Amino acid sequence: MTDVNEPHVLDLMGLKCPMPVLKTRKTLAGLSAGSRLEVLTTDPMAFLDIPHMCNEDGHTVEKVEKDGTRGRFFILKTNG
Repeated sequence: MTDVNEPHVLDLMGLKCPMPVLKTRKTLAGLSAGSRLEVLTTDPMAFLDIPHMCNEDGHTVEKVEKDGTRGRFFILKTNG
């Protein structure tokens, strides 16, 4: 069993819209409530799309980091 406090890492570097948000949603669907997901991306649209998807689906974006074209999202799955 995986520790829900240890984040799962989803490397989506190089993928373009809409793939990062679709793959993030699919990965979150397979995780237990309380799990954390760290998403790595280079898609500039992800900075709009991933937080919007999390808001729609009831997940919490705990932190967003941006370094040039690279982004890192820390997401808490807050629903079952």
